[in-house]
Amino acid sequence: MVQIGVIGYGYWGPNIVRNFSAIDGAKVVMVCDQRSEALGSLKKAFPDIETTTSPEIILKSPRIDIIAIVTPVSTHFELAKKALINGKHVFVEKPFTDSSAQAKELIDLAEQKGLKIMVDHTFLFTGAVRKIKETIDNGVLGNIFYYDSTRVNLGLFQHDVNVVWDLAPHDFSIMDYLLKESPEALTANGIAHVNDMEDMAYITIYFPSKLIAHFNVNWLSPVKVRSTLIGGEKKMLSWNDVNVDEKIKIYDKGVNVENRESVYKLLVSYRSGDMYAPRIDNTEALKLECQYFIDCINSGETPINDGKAGFRVIKLLEACKESLKHRGKLIDLTKKPESVMI
Repeated sequence: MVQIGVIGYGYWGPNIVRNFSAIDGAKVVMVCDQRSEALGSLKKAFPDIETTTSPEIILKSPRIDIIAIVTPVSTHFELAKKALINGKHVFVEKPFTDSSAQAKELIDLAEQKGLKIMVDHTFLFTGAVRKIKETIDNGVLGNIFYYDSTRVNLGLFQHDVNVVWDLAPHDFSIMDYLLKESPEALTANGIAHVNDMEDMAYITIYFPSKLIAHFNVNWLSPVKVRSTLIGGEKKMLSWNDVNVDEKIKIYDKGVNVENRESVYKLLVSYRSGDMYAPRIDNTEALKLECQYFIDCINSGETPINDGKAGFRVIKLLEACKESLKHRGKLIDLTKKPESVMI
């Protein structure tokens, strides 16, 4: 029986507790939160789970195998480091850490201890993302030309991170999982209207090939939009996560270049074929993710959303921060200090 301790029972913590508790061969034995009302709510839902206001009690408990850290990002590094030092596998909310240097330290420590890290990139386990991955890997879209993502809504404003660090980790982790190429450069433009944290931003990521990715993240939109367009040489795909019935649509649309001899003789024909919406598995993503982590611990498999995946997302977030500071300065992603290279 894999025994789990959870630190943090705020917005996302109840979902973590519920899903880990439902897994055969796993048991949530203790939850920590410094708010008595949060622990009172836990007791009503899960009366058999022990509670504490001290993280140290969970971190040092000899009967706990996994520590799930569901706290503000500023606390992730210290809590995860203590958990690893005490021999615990770590499940940590996104974003992984405050910096790539911190992420690298945790990755090295986990490898030294023979422990697993999983970063909670929940979207990788949605039926939609799994179907898109299958579609790309099977060559249905052909060579990818562009990746265009929009994640906007009104609020929720964060007090410790800007809109990029709050929303973009979702889309960066999805892009990192779906695309086989590593990005080489990035620009980010954004501005703060409500406080000193950027509340809207536009990010462009360049790849060694002609692939380009663009992200729109915004806390000030009057409507909620969760959409992604992926343009391929053969076909194109749209993903609307707000749409209940047809989240993914694949279009047999594109262009065919028939003559490249000169700009004057360039002949382009347009292709407009059928559209189809593949069936999507509606199993709760977090349920699959929690089960997957338990399976990885039991089998020794490395999770797809391990510390290194979290590190790659943090590198992009750091580059965004630097580019935002200089109003869209191009940041070279291939030149980083050796101390934080993976």
